[in-house]
Amino acid sequence: MLITCYNPAELGDILLVVVAADVSNQQVIQKEDIVQFSDPVSGKPIGYNVMHASKLLPGLIGSGQIELKVQQLQILNEALQQAGFSSELVADRKPHFVVGLVKQLEVHPNSDHLQIAQVQVEKQRLVQIVCGAPNIAADQLVVVAEPGAMMPSGEIIWPGELRGVASSGMICSARELALPNAPQKRGILVLPAADYQPGMPFDLAKHQAGK
Repeated sequence: MLITCYNPAELGDILLVVVAADVSNQQVIQKEDIVQFSDPVSGKPIGYNVMHASKLLPGLIGSGQIELKVQQLQILNEALQQAGFSSELVADRKPHFVVGLVKQLEVHPNSDHLQIAQVQVEKQRLVQIVCGAPNIAADQLVVVAEPGAMMPSGEIIWPGELRGVASSGMICSARELALPNAPQKRGILVLPAADYQPGMPFDLAKHQAGK
């Protein structure tokens, strides 16, 4: 998993790199212009802050989540190795916002308002997502933010549990996706069956622009 963010207006010339879910206690090591954050128990990296990023990476622009080009990722990996970090960053090009079909719903055993949804996100792949939207129903086409997705709010979606039940992803509302004229009341976005099918990427930027 690889999530990269760059917002010089707010954070200065720093590239934020996320490769794993956050932990409460982190080991922090700085070598040259790179700061590594890691899990002190497993020793695995959580992410990096890359200082003076625009000097290191040619053509670096953005104001939020960005996708590094092949050359930029190669340069960044070389900089990590030269600084003495052993990990290698691998591009994650798959779409993280996809169209899902709600195949089955069951009542959450530990909640009076949550439901456990089995959602088809590919032809042969179902994911389990706990959802509290009052309008969710079987056979709906919905937008699923899979693990590794970054929401417009900056929240990153990770696998987890809700009241003791595993949940892998989030079924999104129009408001959570920052879509134009999104209703402010609670409820997921239901997509028209004529225009969408399970497994299709959901082009968030295009829909945010109202296209």
